[in-house]
Amino acid sequence: MNISVLIRGISFVMWMLLFGAVALVVIRASRGKPMRSGTLVIIVFAVLAILVSTVSAGLVFIQPNERGVVITAVAPGYRAAALQPGINWIIPFVESVVTYPISRQTYTMSIAPSEGRVQGDDSITARTADGQEIYVDASVIYQIDPNKVIQVHIQWQNRYEELVRAQARGIIRDMVSKYGVEEVYSTKRDELVKRIYETLQVKLEDNGLMLVDFVLRNITFSPEYSASVEQKQIAEQQAQQAKLIVEQKKQEAEQARQTAQGRADAAVIEAKGRADARIIEADAEAKALELIAKVIRDNPSLLNYQYITKLSPTIQTLLLPSNAPFILPSAVFPNSGN
Repeated sequence: MNISVLIRGISFVMWMLLFGAVALVVIRASRGKPMRSGTLVIIVFAVLAILVSTVSAGLVFIQPNERGVVITAVAPGYRAAALQPGINWIIPFVESVVTYPISRQTYTMSIAPSEGRVQGDDSITARTADGQEIYVDASVIYQIDPNKVIQVHIQWQNRYEELVRAQARGIIRDMVSKYGVEEVYSTKRDELVKRIYETLQVKLEDNGLMLVDFVLRNITFSPEYSASVEQKQIAEQQAQQAKLIVEQKKQEAEQARQTAQGRADAAVIEAKGRADARIIEADAEAKALELIAKVIRDNPSLLNYQYITKLSPTIQTLLLPSNAPFILPSAVFPNSGN
């Protein structure tokens, strides 16, 4: 609970009671019925009201997220140390307190009309090293250094946001001018943000502020450059598509070549198999004929035997000696039952 506010309330009540007592004494006196102790009552209420008001003027409550700068009539015009959170005592009616927030604050500069402190387009117009004009949206997250509140009050008072805005815009323009347009939005963006942060941090610290973070929110290009970028992207996409088509055709050709090679290899293997089989078959036939020829040479009558065995069973033949030039059929007699 803020005790200083409570005491101010009590002070207000005491002054109301004082005015009421004075009014009552005056009214009673005008009617010829003066109060015996009216003057004493007025004096008591007046003393209490002045006392409570004095105490109220001397008590200052500082919130945890604030620091207080004491302005005094004594030279140099301010206390050397800022008031810390809690109940603090100052010289009533001689000193006063100006409070400053030490919590984090955000200052946004955006092209969107509804964002940021400045209504309308508040983006930073900057020019890159290669002459392209860009528009930067950025946010600066900062806070007052609790140990430098008095410095901020002396140098800026409640106008420190003007410092943040001016420094941020100037540093962003200066850093962007060191990079090409493609580096700003792609390859060197992180480096750009880091350099802006480091430079802005030093500038704010020199003025009693602490930089918490710098956010490069968006980069917008001029309509002409945006159109050229879009055309370039379209061309790159078309080139990539053509490259993919060529690669696909190469793969299809390679696949067809491998298929044809496989078929040719299969045909060769098949032909070789048939040739090998024919060779084996011919070799077997030759060996068989050679064996048959040998058997016939050793057994000349074997041919006659083979011939007889091939005759029909109903034919009776007479086997003559091997030196007989003919094979004569035997006499065929009717079946007499003997």
